[in-house]
Amino acid sequence: MSEDGLPEVLVFDVNETLTDMSVLAGCLADTGLPGELLPLWFAGVLRDGIALTLAGGRADFATVARDALLAHLALERPGDPDPGAAADHVLGALPELPVHPDVPDGVRALHAAGHRLITLTNGSARTSSAVLARAGLAGCFETHLDVQGAGGRWKPAPTAYAHAVRVAGVPAGAAMLVAVHPWDVDGAARAGLRTAWLRRTPVPYPSALWPADRQAAGVDDLARQLGAAVG
Repeated sequence: MSEDGLPEVLVFDVNETLTDMSVLAGCLADTGLPGELLPLWFAGVLRDGIALTLAGGRADFATVARDALLAHLALERPGDPDPGAAADHVLGALPELPVHPDVPDGVRALHAAGHRLITLTNGSARTSSAVLARAGLAGCFETHLDVQGAGGRWKPAPTAYAHAVRVAGVPAGAAMLVAVHPWDVDGAARAGLRTAWLRRTPVPYPSALWPADRQAAGVDDLARQLGAAVG
């Protein structure tokens, strides 16, 4: 923790927190799947990846995500001669996802104010790097991490957050996880990190989970809360 009580390192989740995944609905439509399937597919990916971690198994995001797409394709397009190509079409769009409109100004303001920024994703660090480079934000982040560096243990496993603070070289209490997913915020809080929840939808924060230290409408709003000049 810095002398002014602010976190030394901000650890950003990536999927849906920084990236706008809604464009993948069009990719699903390209394959003959309904675009409305996007939330269900992504929730299923998280479910299966986290379940594997709980069971002591291990699989990377791309494998779990592809399997989930193949399952949906088998139901929606039985007899498809090449479902693998359709799944690859959707997954191939991940490195080209846009970031949310509040992200560039917020990230730049935090970086300019001297905050250390890293990412931690259940997905791929390489994809995170590609997305943020396309957004012109590559120079704002020290490093991009994924859970493969934590033995393949998906967030919200404590090992994943421990990996991030170990790489950052700070105690858990000096880091703040920034995420749109309440389960991620809860997991980080239980691992000793400070937390910030981005309210990107009207859905309330679950009462059963540990509350976030801060709530913000977007990264730019969080930056202002942390004393950074935005815009």
